[in-house]
Amino acid sequence: MTTFDDREKGFESKFALDQEQEFRAVARRNKLLGLWAAEKMGLSAESADQYAGAVVRADFEQPGDEDVFRKIAQDFEGSGIAVSEGEIRRKMDELSSVAREQIRAGE
Repeated sequence: MTTFDDREKGFESKFALDQEQEFRAVARRNKLLGLWAAEKMGLSAESADQYAGAVVRADFEQPGDEDVFRKIAQDFEGSGIAVSEGEIRRKMDELSSVAREQIRAGE
């Protein structure tokens, strides 16, 4: 193998690792978001865990974050809780940072 081939394999490995970490960070963010929303809705600890799992699964409906946002917003509305779109999106951004840091730290 040439040096070029070695470098190419190294870049491919790094890309794969980065993609895996990003996937894990998004899933972690969605779980944290679900727990936040469950707390706002007054769910019990067991129900909150189940709800957080449902939020994580909601992300597989379509690419991007809109499916998760839509689930949270609809559930708040269904529970009669007034939370603005901006507040939900800010929380998503905040928890994205938290989740990435947790993944980098190996948590």
